[in-house]
Amino acid sequence: MLEIAAARPYPYLAPAGAIALVMIDMQRDFLEPGGFGAALGNDVTLLAPCIEPAARLLAGFRRAGLPIVHTRECHRPDLSDCPPAKRGRGRGPLRIGDPGPMGRILIAGEPGVEIIDDLAPRPGEIVIDKPGKGAFHATSLQQQLRAWSVSHLVIAGVTTEVCVQTTLREANDRGYDCVLAEDATASYFPAFKQAVLDMVVAQGGIVGWTASVSQLLEVL
Repeated sequence: MLEIAAARPYPYLAPAGAIALVMIDMQRDFLEPGGFGAALGNDVTLLAPCIEPAARLLAGFRRAGLPIVHTRECHRPDLSDCPPAKRGRGRGPLRIGDPGPMGRILIAGEPGVEIIDDLAPRPGEIVIDKPGKGAFHATSLQQQLRAWSVSHLVIAGVTTEVCVQTTLREANDRGYDCVLAEDATASYFPAFKQAVLDMVVAQGGIVGWTASVSQLLEVL
């Protein structure tokens, strides 16, 4: 049994062979200049501090031989899996599917969708393309976790208040005990990240737990 004694709001326990890492959307489109994040008017440099802790977390799971899932938010080239309301929302100059500096924005197979080099998946690690904010919606994630007999998840990635939080809440509703890696997640709005961390652990951990990457690595 793994125990993260310093987790919030109280110690996090997980069977050693039943825990997996889900790394959310560490894509060029969100983390690099010229991608969709920047097209929405965001300062993408605010996400950079989470890359090194995320890399250490990945390395720890790899050393331990534990399952790893990477996700990418993207859509089919014909946009058949992108609701018009999603594509049309906002007032920015670029929308999903439009040509951008790194290919068509959030379209599967385009350079901007790829995970950044520092966190690139390795052979044997699962990569799931998701059309929504949550990693369970319209994907095979649930089936994959069941195949691994996983009951506990460590969740990291970007952005904290959008795809990370949505995935964490989806997982919670499906019965997974989740811990959010505090320094391996980030937001374009730091106050939003802190709000999510506080919401997760409120009311006795109503959605899950949080812990630092160092605390997680101690038990891995």
